Amino acid sequence: MTYQNNHSGKKKIAILIENDVEDAEFTIPYNGLKQAGMDVVVLGSRMNEKYKGKRGRVSAQPDGTTTEAIAAEFDAVVIPGGMAPDKMRRNPNTVRFVQEAFQQGKLIAAVCHGPQLLIEGDLLREKRATGFSAIRRDMLNAGANYQDEALVVDGNLITSREPGDLAIFTTAILSRLGYSGQDAALPEETDTSAEWWKIADAWGGSTKGEIARGLNTALSGERYSLEALQKYFEKESDTEAKSLFQETITNKQRHIEILETYLNRLGEKPSLAANIANQYAKVKTAMSGSDDIYQIRCALGDLQTGIGDIGNLCAMFTDPVATAIFKEIYRDLLKSEQRLVELYRAKLGAGVQSPKPTTGAAVSM
Repeated sequence: MTYQNNHSGKKKIAILIENDVEDAEFTIPYNGLKQAGMDVVVLGSRMNEKYKGKRGRVSAQPDGTTTEAIAAEFDAVVIPGGMAPDKMRRNPNTVRFVQEAFQQGKLIAAVCHGPQLLIEGDLLREKRATGFSAIRRDMLNAGANYQDEALVVDGNLITSREPGDLAIFTTAILSRLGYSGQDAALPEETDTSAEWWKIADAWGGSTKGEIARGLNTALSGERYSLEALQKYFEKESDTEAKSLFQETITNKQRHIEILETYLNRLGEKPSLAANIANQYAKVKTAMSGSDDIYQIRCALGDLQTGIGDIGNLCAMFTDPVATAIFKEIYRDLLKSEQRLVELYRAKLGAGVQSPKPTTGAAVSM
């Protein structure tokens, strides 16, 4: 199948797909561009395959393949993330197609793990760019000037980090393709006061109810661990451990306030599970021992559970505000875990120096 030059005046956009694409990272740009009246062509590696999204929400038959596609016939190429880019970069035809589009000055937009394909094509050297935190080191090694921002634009290259950035990412693509201003009814991509989640929702992203459920999941975890930490604090006799517990308790209280405030801003309330989470913690801690080391290990276990749970939430929703809250909680939990494990090792007399965490620790997807 070949593509004829578009004589309708519509902008022609290639959006790449592979199995295990992050669903929202395909759906939101696809719908946003389509709703703007653009000609969106889905390109895969194989014509006769139906591609499935990582979360089971996307099932798409490609319009064509990167093998036959001609870069000159497109105005832009969009590279979604998830686990798809790792498969895309193994196809030399896909790498070639993106390289040719880039060299011809076409707009190249990659989100999340999408820059993995740009790394394979050696297209990030001396470029300002961003991507998912887990590939930050890969991007730096490829010569990129990595920036931890929702949107980074360098010439014809647009990059974003995660699902929470998608509305901003798609708006930036539309703007550079000539669809912007009052007629487009879209905010400026730099507008931090815009309700970006509503725009993402209109393009197939997270609904308000889904975002509220995510916030309540985080709230349940923070209320549970707050109650547990307060009980550990009461039973702990070691001064240094008590001081660390108190600092972590203060952080938990702040997290709870932030989560409740944003729920209220969305017109939502704490769920039943969030409201009774502290009761579960009381039952658990009532049966715990009073040994100092035991309290530290219990607290460490709770923190590690929280890190796993909140890490999953960080990449689940297309709301930049909720995502930023989850990432702040995640970073605080990592710091508390690190300090607590160092204290635990010191109390055991292990004499093992803990490695320092690297900047920009990755959030698992």
